[in-house]
Amino acid sequence: MAAQQAVADEALAAQVLAAEAVAAQGTDEALAAEPTPSTTAEKQKFAKTRFVANAGLAAGATYQWIIKPYRAGKFKKGAKGRTFALIKAGLAGAFAYNRLKAAANNAKGDPLLSKAVAPLTAGIESLKGLGSKLRKGDAGDADISSFEGVINGVKDAGKSAGAPVNDQVPSASQLSGG
Repeated sequence: MAAQQAVADEALAAQVLAAEAVAAQGTDEALAAEPTPSTTAEKQKFAKTRFVANAGLAAGATYQWIIKPYRAGKFKKGAKGRTFALIKAGLAGAFAYNRLKAAANNAKGDPLLSKAVAPLTAGIESLKGLGSKLRKGDAGDADISSFEGVINGVKDAGKSAGAPVNDQVPSASQLSGG
């Protein structure tokens, strides 16, 4: 049983590293494959739609696999399922950072959304290493609050620009980059 858990933990750790590598690459490759709208109105509509989708996935992953388990005490030393919770939180952190970067990039296509999101870019950048910190069990109250603050800021910016964001919990394959 312990050997099986060790193998499972190693497999999840490999997925975390892969997800962090994807997050580090940025979103340029993903954006290159998207169709390009021809009119300014279409560009703005698609920018808002992509912003809402990306920000919703980031918010859902953050709440489901970082904030909720943290509040439940799953990250504390000695907690049952701590290792697995930390690995999932690390994946979620890398995923959320990647989706927030994509959302900020999407916001550039809409003037109102761009103005609303612009002040948040430094906050998004500050989350860059948090996925790794979560995975190692080094994240504390301030780190979790930082993640929650950035997510709430992005949601508020979307709402003020007419692009309300709802939490969307990503699937396990989306989270792990599969």
